[in-house]
Amino acid sequence: MAEYKLQGLSCANCAREMEEEIQKLDHGDDAKILFNSSKLIVSDDIALHKVEKILAGDGAALVKESAEGSDHQHDHSRGNGKRLLLFIGLSFLLFAAAIITESYWNETAAIILYLSGAALSGYSTFLKGLKNLFKFKFNIDTLMTIALIGAFGIGEWKEATLVAILFGINEYLEGLGMEKARKSMETLLKVAPKEAILVTGQAEKIIQITDLQVGDIVLVKAGAKIPSDGMVVDGKSSVNEAAITGESMPVDKSIGEEVFGGSINNEGVLRVKISKAYEDSSLAKILHLVEEAQETKTPTEQFINRFAKYYTPLIIVVAAVVMLIPPLFNGDWGAWFYQGLAVLIVGCPCALIISSPIAIISGIARNARNGILIKGGVFLEQLGRIETIAFDKTGTLTKGEPHVEKMVVYDESQFLQIAGSIEKTSSHPLAKAVMKKVEEHSILLTEPSEIDTIAGQGIEAVVNGKKYWLGNEASIRQDALTQKVRSDVEMLKNEGFTLVAVSNEKRVLGLFGIADEIRPESKNIVAELYKAGVKSTVMLTGDHHKTAEKVAAATGLTDYYASLLPDMKVEKVKELTRTGKTAMVGDGINDAPALATADLGIAMGKGTDSAIETADVVLMQDHLGKLPMAVKIAKRVNAIIKLNISLALGLKIIALLLTIPGLLTLWIAILSDMGATVLVTLISLTVLFEKRTLK
Repeated sequence: MAEYKLQGLSCANCAREMEEEIQKLDHGDDAKILFNSSKLIVSDDIALHKVEKILAGDGAALVKESAEGSDHQHDHSRGNGKRLLLFIGLSFLLFAAAIITESYWNETAAIILYLSGAALSGYSTFLKGLKNLFKFKFNIDTLMTIALIGAFGIGEWKEATLVAILFGINEYLEGLGMEKARKSMETLLKVAPKEAILVTGQAEKIIQITDLQVGDIVLVKAGAKIPSDGMVVDGKSSVNEAAITGESMPVDKSIGEEVFGGSINNEGVLRVKISKAYEDSSLAKILHLVEEAQETKTPTEQFINRFAKYYTPLIIVVAAVVMLIPPLFNGDWGAWFYQGLAVLIVGCPCALIISSPIAIISGIARNARNGILIKGGVFLEQLGRIETIAFDKTGTLTKGEPHVEKMVVYDESQFLQIAGSIEKTSSHPLAKAVMKKVEEHSILLTEPSEIDTIAGQGIEAVVNGKKYWLGNEASIRQDALTQKVRSDVEMLKNEGFTLVAVSNEKRVLGLFGIADEIRPESKNIVAELYKAGVKSTVMLTGDHHKTAEKVAAATGLTDYYASLLPDMKVEKVKELTRTGKTAMVGDGINDAPALATADLGIAMGKGTDSAIETADVVLMQDHLGKLPMAVKIAKRVNAIIKLNISLALGLKIIALLLTIPGLLTLWIAILSDMGATVLVTLISLTVLFEKRTLK
């Protein structure tokens, strides 16, 4: 399949009709016109000249490849818009001159000026409409052409010209709104680096990003973009990861640390060993998914497109009824013919068709700028309808790293010193938590002369000639287990802590209460989700009841379910989805089935590949900080789409009701259509700009 960039594509309905025409050609079955991203995908075997002829019939064209690349494409779109605006301006001047001429000089000269003005702003619509009439194809252009011919035919020169000018303005503004939304997306897609400096021995050479291979060493100078995911092998710098995570604060990087492709090196020089070819990098996946997301049709869009397909022929029937039935009773054929022409103009479905795509693209682009990857408009719409959010505990609400939260000390001089001496060489997560606490006190540690692991208990070690035990409750010697120690052990267990005891043969030196550290922002995020309109938040965890209870209470969750295996999580998610729209948030392999089962799967971007692949929404940070904003944006997009549809249909219904008393005029008809389109476009674009409201 071949992919081409299109220019002059401003009408969603026209794009759908052109797609249907192209699909009728040989090898055209799989042809697609991607309206939102202004692209055409066709088979390599299709007759391209026939495709170009179909596109030209609606004022669209393929953008030919050139040395200037994408800049060349943009020049075309600007040029088309400027030319249309110039024609509209000249039409308006001719219209004004015609009014003056008609009032003070000659009616024939005025008619010539009216026709010239109408031709300048409406010639493309008129030509397309005439072609459609001969093909018995009824769309917006056909409606406008019939209306203009009819109006000129009954001598309504002034109103017909005004209709042509206002329709031209309408087309221009509609195209401008769509182009604005596309530009926002294109700006996002431009973050991809184009070249890399490859280091081979002592030599350096510039290569294309697509030529990079795993294991290559690249040089990244200050201010340059890191070409692909990799690891720093030389140098130290701060890196701006906003393109990936949406976080504007720079992150310090040094030897051994991972970096994302597309990140910007702020200062210094880094040498990076490439761990992923560019097409497999985080940035490439994000950009590919964002591009795909633009073209995912929401249920609302699908309904509107189906509705518009039958709406236009229906309007023609209604207009014919208005023209033919009332005159049978009052005989005023001219007046009702005029009303019928106005009905044709009111019937243009421009505003209705554009009511969803601009808002959807704006919402996806806005979220992507904030490091929130939504894989399609359907998922953006779904996110805005979520009532319940289910969280996995580890790595989402908590940091996924054990830390010492509580200590019960019986021997201050020995407790931390012995614990540190035993644990300092261990790589066990609990040992790391103990060492982190020991290091806070700057204690001199001793090398154990003997150290052994006891299965199911912990460690036995000899320090300074004496034997000590470090481990769970079972590691404590019977003689050391006093009533006070038993009471403290039970207290720590009841509070949901993992117990690590340090003891010798005669007494316990102290107890560590270790827990998975709750993220400091979790409570505030849950509160923000409630404010955003989420009704309930629940936690699904494989951890035991006491730990789950503690985390749920600390973060303000509505409910929690503990001791769940992955298959039990799936069943619980199914149960939640039966009570309302449910999203699942997770970051690990064990979360993937639950993410797939939920109405919406949300993954942490620094989680596992399987979780990210399964999810519908990806937060490209290692925290949930941007989730409330994503929900707010999604709800705003949904509200805007509903408002847009109401405005588009409401203004048309009001205009059509004016036919009953015979008050509908051509200029009211076109203003109702143009007004609806302009309002719908401007309201949709507010998603991109209302930053303060959504913070």
